[in-house]
This record gives sequence, structure tokens and C-alpha cells, in this order.
Amino acid sequence: MGKMMGNGSDVVSFLKEQHEQIKTLFGTVAATRGKERANAFYALRRLLAVHETAEEEIIHPAARRALPQGEAVIEARLREEKQAKKILVELEKLDVDSPAFESQLRTLELAVVAHADAEEREELERLAVTLEPARLDRMRRATELAELMAPTRPHPGVESAAANLLIGPFASMLDRARDVLSGKTGKA
Repeated sequence: MGKMMGNGSDVVSFLKEQHEQIKTLFGTVAATRGKERANAFYALRRLLAVHETAEEEIIHPAARRALPQGEAVIEARLREEKQAKKILVELEKLDVDSPAFESQLRTLELAVVAHADAEEREELERLAVTLEPARLDRMRRATELAELMAPTRPHPGVESAAANLLIGPFASMLDRARDVLSGKTGKA
């Protein structure tokens, strides 16, 4: 069931690829120190914000309506996401080179990977066989919008809304990514 969508053009394949990118970024953060680690942690937070926003705005609503027991499936994912956000808020307060950061990073990684696995199994793969391909493709284009709008690294002093979209704490990143998906960002 998991390999049916081989072309990579639909939202399920796209989000699974993001899960792999997230796992890779966890490894990068763990393997680096100092400024390099801070930059990798920023990239991880950015991708988590973009990915989670796409889920909340596009995937979860479709799953609630289309899947049997969709409401229960989504409530479980939202509980996992809330737990991960709490850990992330704590991580943001720590020095990236501290032992506490490394310990919390590992806790976050375990939570995020477990969440991604459950999401793929209980939500994404079930949507792949439930929704028509054209709808899955439209959903992918909507999720790509948030990623395209998000910068790859902070750009202090740049005044455009797109360049500054995901700078700052994770909570702010989520708010800004939501605004992009809902079309609320103003022109700078």
C-alpha cells in the first residue's frame, strides 16, 4: 500500500519526502556545533513549521472528512504535535551547545519521528487510496506554496514579508506560515 504513489507528484509523496528531510536535519543538528548547529536548528524549525502548517490547513481537514474515524485519527496527531511544540519551545531557550539541548533534541527527535510514522500509516497512506489523484495533486501545490515562501536561512535587515516569513521562535514561524497558506501576507 505504501509504494503506490511512485510519481512523487501528489501531496502524500511530498509530505513523506519532507519527513525524510526532517530526519536528516535532526542528524545534522546532532552532528554539528556552534554556528553550524544554530543554522541547522533554524532550518529544522523552519521545515517543521512549514510542514506542520500544511498538515493543519490542508491534510487534517481532508482526513477528518474523508477517512473512517477521521476525527479520532486527527485528534491523536494534534496531541502529538502539541507535545512536540512544547519540547521545541524549551529547546529554543537553551544554548545549542549545552548538554541540556542535546538531551531535549533527542527527545524531540523521538517524538517527531513517532508522529511522522503514525501520520504516514494512519493518515497519509489512507488519503492516498481514498482521494482522487487530481485532488492529491492540488493539495501538493498548496503545501508547496508555504515552503516556497519560507526563506532557507534568516536574513536580518531584509524587509520583504517573504524573506522574513519564518524568522524568530517556532510559534511565530507557525503563525506566518499559516498566513501564507490562507493568503494573508501583505506585500512589503
